[in-house]
Amino acid sequence: MSTTSPTTTRVSVSGMTCGHCVSAVSEELEALAGVEEVTVELNAGGISTVTITSSSELSPSEIGEAVAEAGYLVVANEA
Repeated sequence: MSTTSPTTTRVSVSGMTCGHCVSAVSEELEALAGVEEVTVELNAGGISTVTITSSSELSPSEIGEAVAEAGYLVVANEA
């Protein structure tokens, strides 16, 4: 049994304005396989930074689709 260290992915999301936005995006991302924690630095009306901690690497398309499902847009992916 091998243990891998968690992977942290940061994405910039536009359109989030309130706590409800944060929970909607967090719920969709937490539903992805391997996601352990989602942290959002809300910048109401601007670009918010979402940090995803997961047990394995997530693809940008997986993240983008989950954010889109919540009704928002990923504007930039950062490693």
